[in-house]
Amino acid sequence: MTAAANAKQRAVKAKKIRQFITPEGVDLELKIASAGLRFGALLVDLLLIVLTLFLFSLFMLWVGLASRSDVTVVVWMLGAFVLRTFWFIGFELGSRAATPGKRLMGIRVVARDGGRLTADAVVARNLIRELELFLPLMMLGAGASEDMVSGWIMLAGVLWSLTLSLFLLFNRDRMRMGDLIAGTWVVMAQRVKLDADIASDAAGEAMTFTDTELAVYGIFELQELERVLRGRDPRAMREVADAIRAKIGRPIAEEDDVFLLSYYRQLKARLERKLLFGNRREDKYASD
Repeated sequence: MTAAANAKQRAVKAKKIRQFITPEGVDLELKIASAGLRFGALLVDLLLIVLTLFLFSLFMLWVGLASRSDVTVVVWMLGAFVLRTFWFIGFELGSRAATPGKRLMGIRVVARDGGRLTADAVVARNLIRELELFLPLMMLGAGASEDMVSGWIMLAGVLWSLTLSLFLLFNRDRMRMGDLIAGTWVVMAQRVKLDADIASDAAGEAMTFTDTELAVYGIFELQELERVLRGRDPRAMREVADAIRAKIGRPIAEEDDVFLLSYYRQLKARLERKLLFGNRREDKYASD
């Protein structure tokens, strides 16, 4: 590979990097997910939704034949709407901030201000998808089935959906209209495995902390952090991760278990180095 090609490749990668700067002056980098990965995630999610809807349809057909009631049609329509609408909202409000499709593609949603994703932001970004994609196509499909729309109206509706759906191709942050309105990015997700020995080799750590950031906690907090990591309770990890981020001034730019495991390993290593020199700090209130 030539030097020019290498330079071009580095320039392309640099365009996808976004930075946060903490109050301590530490640069944190996020890598914007590509349009291809986002499309792949959407395709996987749509396939899973269709599969779930197919199984739900079979169940409702069985119930309808058994009960001989027209109510099952209404229930099916309501269930289909809830599934499509809340599939994305429900998963993105979870601790992973990602649908199954996004997790498979290794991407997740984050707030552009570095804070925790709010329900308002998640709902906003996903309701816009209804306007971008589902609602126009459903209306056109229903109209076409009853011969209520002309070819020109059909073409206009398809162009409307394509224009809004392809908006992310024409901005450097690869944001949909929903991302722009909700204040979110879709970024590459950093993942690490929570091994049985959570203090195992930290080579290739997902993120690093400064000595100042590690100095705010002692042995007691280290033990509590280990207990939380071994418990693997998403809610507990979320609360502890948010508390540490607030204490050291870090934005939310990665999954909670990634953050906590990296912090635990580096805090443990720091305290062990201090013990070698006879400096033992029991907790965050003790002097270093």
